[in-house]
Amino acid sequence: MLKIEHLSKNFGKKEVLKDLNLTVANKSIVGLVGINGAGKSTLLRSIAGVYAPEQGSITLDGRSTYTDMSAKKEIAFVSDDAYFPMGATINSTKLYYQCMYNFDEAAYQKYLNMFKLDPKASIATFSKGMKRRVSLIFALSIHAKLLLLDEAYDGLEPIARLHFKNALTDLLEDEDVSVIISSHSLKELEDICDSFAMLENGNIMTGGDLSESKEHINKYQLAFRDPHTREDFRDFDILQYENEGQVYKLVIRGDSDDIEARLRAMDPMLLNILPVNFEELFIYELESRGERV
Repeated sequence: MLKIEHLSKNFGKKEVLKDLNLTVANKSIVGLVGINGAGKSTLLRSIAGVYAPEQGSITLDGRSTYTDMSAKKEIAFVSDDAYFPMGATINSTKLYYQCMYNFDEAAYQKYLNMFKLDPKASIATFSKGMKRRVSLIFALSIHAKLLLLDEAYDGLEPIARLHFKNALTDLLEDEDVSVIISSHSLKELEDICDSFAMLENGNIMTGGDLSESKEHINKYQLAFRDPHTREDFRDFDILQYENEGQVYKLVIRGDSDDIEARLRAMDPMLLNILPVNFEELFIYELESRGERV
């Protein structure tokens, strides 16, 4: 289990992470989301032990991810901007992973074949997507307890994305691993994540089970015989309100059965209920706090 308690991280006078708390259970895939500059990459690098926290602690099964080498060996970090030494090949990079991690040769060969890369070619000649595949091959081949994937889908073509999703799903079925994955493609996260954490102003503002969170925010389309105003819906937790003539479009947070019963009690001519996707959930949560997406 990953546990982050009261984490703060500064760069000079700029406070990027502020008293942040987060727990990630075993065999969980957490989607880390937030607008640009929210601190997602800083948080992932802090968890990986790249950055020392100003305050607070980050532990993996009770061990500090910054000071305990046994914990570091169980973390695979795929950065949004991967670095490879000049002249490095996949074969030469493999030597490093064999020395530093619990390297699985069979898994390596499996993923190398899956992502179809030449192990003898210079990585410097690879495209961004090919370099991403190199990073993923090694991250998936070291029996990590924690996978940290920063913009993991960036640069991957559709077939490589599908291979990656399948590999990640198989890995969670077979091993006791947890995953934190950030991406600007919330549709991709929705397809694979079971929970989420929304980072805003250096802190986790909301999160939890993704399916349950989506169930508690719904879109309602109503039509009434008589005119209504927003004040008529004041007892609802409204995240978005639109009115065109007799038609009212509302995004409301709360128990869907209770909200439907209360809306029907207002005697609408029409009531349609539409679910929200992860991207809409993200947008509505930000807009409810006055953030511009």
